[in-house]
Amino acid sequence: MDASTLLLGVVVVTALAFDFTNGFHDTANAMATSIATRALRPRIAVALSAVLNFVGAFLSLKVAATIASGIVESGAITLTVVFAGLVGGLAWNLLTWYFGIPSSSSHALIGGVVGATLIAAGTGAVKVDGLMSKVIVPAFLSPVFAALVAIAGTFLVYRITQRVPASTRTRGFRLGQIGSASLVSLAHGTNDAQKTMGVITLALIANHTISPGAGTPFWVIVACALCISLGTYIGGWRVIRTLGKGLTEIESPQGFAAEGSSAAVILAATHFGFPLSTTHVCSGSIMGAGVGKRLAEVRWGVAGRMVTAWLCTIPAAALVGAGAWKGADAIGGVGGVAVVFGAAVLFAGGLYLAARRIPVTHANVNEEWTGSLAPDKEQVA
Repeated sequence: MDASTLLLGVVVVTALAFDFTNGFHDTANAMATSIATRALRPRIAVALSAVLNFVGAFLSLKVAATIASGIVESGAITLTVVFAGLVGGLAWNLLTWYFGIPSSSSHALIGGVVGATLIAAGTGAVKVDGLMSKVIVPAFLSPVFAALVAIAGTFLVYRITQRVPASTRTRGFRLGQIGSASLVSLAHGTNDAQKTMGVITLALIANHTISPGAGTPFWVIVACALCISLGTYIGGWRVIRTLGKGLTEIESPQGFAAEGSSAAVILAATHFGFPLSTTHVCSGSIMGAGVGKRLAEVRWGVAGRMVTAWLCTIPAAALVGAGAWKGADAIGGVGGVAVVFGAAVLFAGGLYLAARRIPVTHANVNEEWTGSLAPDKEQVA
């Protein structure tokens, strides 16, 4: 096995690891409200989401094409650049998961790739127009638009059902949430799994395994679909808790409106090839659902921390991606990539061990929010 093939293998493994973290990090986007309103049991919710994420990954490839050729010049990219970009996205995903912050996996990935590309190939290798139109502008507009749709949807569902007994309304919308949450999971698969497909395709182009403009190989589609669905099944309980309990106390009609709004916005973005942040959309929808119900409360402190993380995602991942490329390039060859890969594994392992000290699981994810991610010790016990 020559060095380039070995390096390609490391890049593919790292990409699939990122895809796995995308799954468990973003499970909350689809299922947090259904779990919070008890429309679905936690384990059933993540299993359903996993299946639909897998199916959704096969439905469209427009976003994959955007990632592979719409953000950076594929001809100027090397395997080390792709690897470093993945490390940047992976590190940010794990850090925000540890703190239970629903941050964008999409923007972390794009930020990492852009940062590594900038330091390796210069500004000319970044397609600024594509970055602005496909990433930056939708990043600011999507949560606002989703929130507005959810506000209107929440107002309508309560207005239409105002004469319906509360118990009947709750029971009916809990059933409706099974459908709306399923649609969000399907939409998530159509948008998010494709981003990793795009990065692996970019790596294959960089290694001259396929030519620029070639379609995404079928084995890449299957591998990415499997990894994101497996990650989804693991369940990112820390992020689910923040979205489902920390942002606002949500009722089933609000959950139905939020999920329906999220699915509509995500599917529309997928149709036009925008690598949209499903996290931004779903968080905006939940905030909108909180605002849309009279006397409901949004915890703006939690929302503020989320927005701060959103603003930091692309630059932070870009810095890590640039640093990863610099480190790998300084050592050189496969050895440099191996050292950075080892450092990433140690970082991931350290965060995992630290997270075990503050456990959030399917058993306590729905406990009352007490101002912090960790449930009360009595509740955990």
